[in-house]
Order: sequence, then structure tokens, then C-alpha cells
Amino acid sequence: MARIVLFYLSIVITLASCVTARQYEELETRKNEYQTENDKLKKSTDQLKAQANDLNAANADYQKRLEGLEADTTLLGNANRHLRDQYDKINELNDILMNKNTKMLNDMNAENRQLLTDLQTTRQELIEKEDALRALENELNAKEANLDSINSELMSREQKVNELQDLLSRQQDAATALKNKIADALLGFKDKGLTIEQKNGKVYVSLEAKLLFPSGSTVIDAEGKRALIDLANAIEGQSDMEIIVEGHTDTDALRSTSIPRDNWELSVLRATAVVKIMTENSKVSPLILSASGRSEFHPVDPEDKARNRRIEIIISPNLNELFEIIDNP
Repeated sequence: MARIVLFYLSIVITLASCVTARQYEELETRKNEYQTENDKLKKSTDQLKAQANDLNAANADYQKRLEGLEADTTLLGNANRHLRDQYDKINELNDILMNKNTKMLNDMNAENRQLLTDLQTTRQELIEKEDALRALENELNAKEANLDSINSELMSREQKVNELQDLLSRQQDAATALKNKIADALLGFKDKGLTIEQKNGKVYVSLEAKLLFPSGSTVIDAEGKRALIDLANAIEGQSDMEIIVEGHTDTDALRSTSIPRDNWELSVLRATAVVKIMTENSKVSPLILSASGRSEFHPVDPEDKARNRRIEIIISPNLNELFEIIDNP
């Protein structure tokens, strides 16, 4: 700016030395114009300086900020590189995790398929067990029903047993009473080959042949007849019994052309003779009597022939009532 002013001044001096007053005035005018313009330029220059200072201050501020930004950029770059490293590591870790996840999914799918297979198998087994349980339950119900039926039957049988025991007890008591009655009635023949026993609910009256018959005979003598009549009178009131008269011989062979021809006929005829005496001299019902011959095949003492030659009268209770209880459902 100073160079411009000096230039103008040199022009004015040069012109003043060689121009007229008019030219001088023009020059003066022009100088004033230049001076005015110069003032404007100064003012403008001051303004520009002020602006330049402001710009310099702003530039310094911007420079400072730029330096800060550069520092920040460096930090951000470092951070960015660190982040990239972290990102790369994360990507690598992610790839590893993805691979593991894929493997786990594959394993899980295989395991799930196995689990589904196992579940199906377990479900089938459960269905089979439920079917078996239902079958067992049905069987149990059937057995419970059968048990109820068995219990009912057992109660019925128990009732029958009680009835039978009561009946047997009554029959036993009756047999005991009958035995005692017969024993009292035949007391006079006690030591003459007579025995009375009670066993299995029956009364057994055994009379040796010598008490009733002469040797080899089927005719009953007087004393034997009296013993049989006493026996018949003792039992004639009994109707609920059966009386079997059995004839027994010894082992001595009997051979004859007349009756009795052998021990069979002898045993039968003696039993028949006893039955006739009893029915003809008492009120014993023929319906409860029967006669049989056993020959020599049922000895009571193989060493004592006298004891084997005998008449056995077996008095047993009528078992019809017993059978009715048993047969009654």
C-alpha cells in the first residue's frame, strides 16, 4: 500500500513541474479523488487486516482444532485398528462358534432322532405294558369274582362241614349210646365169646360161633338164641341205621355132599339164621338188615381158630342224611 502512495506522489511532483494551473487543478482534483480512494483503500485495508486477524485467529483455532482432530483421528485410527483386530477375532470366534453350533445342531439332530426313536420305542413299550396291565386287571377282576365265588362256596362248604360235624357228632353220640345199651343188654354173655366195639362211627358186635352154633351146624342153640333176642330187643327201636350180619369160618376145609357143602355156604347160612332169629323175635325192621358170608378169608387172629369162627353184627348209621347234606348244592 505504501508503494502505491509513493507512486502517486511521484506522478504529482512530476506533473507540477511541467503542467499549467488548469492542469494543476485537474491534477489536484484527481489527487483528492485519489486521496479519497486511498482513504477508502486504507479503511478497506484496515478492515481486511481486521478480517485477516480474525481469519488468522480462526485459522489458529482451526489449526488447533485440526491438530486435535488429527490427534483424535490417530486415536480413532488406533481404536479402529484395535476394533478391526477385535472384529477379526470376533469373526474368527464367530466362525468357530458357528462351526461348533453346526456340529452341535447336527449332533442334536442325531440325538433328537435317537430320542424320537427311543420315545417311540418307550411309547410302544408303554402301550404294551398298559395292555398287559389291563389284561392283568381283567384277570384280577376275574380272580376276585372267582374268589368271591370261592368264598361263597367255602362258606357253603363250611356250613356243610358244620352240619356234617354236627350230624357225625350226633351219630357218634347215638352209636355210643347204642353200644352202651347193647352192652347192658348182653351183659350176661360178656365172658362167653362176646365182644362189643365202637369204631369209625359204627358198633361192632362179635359173637364166637361156640356161643351160637354147635360145631359145623347152622342151627342156633338156646343160649345163642337168647343172646340174639336180647340184642334185637336193644336195637329194635332204631330205624336210622343199617345192620349187616356177617358169617365167618376158620380155615378148616368143609366138604360135604349136603348143605352146607363148604365154608362159603356155612358162613352165609349162619348169617341168614341170625337174621331170621332177630326178625322173628323182635320188631327190628327187615329193611335195615342184610346177611352175608365171608368164609375163612377175614380172620381176626390167624393163630386162634375159635375166634375166627364168629358172627359179626355191624351196626352203622344210615348215611342218607349225610349224603343229602353233601349232595345239596
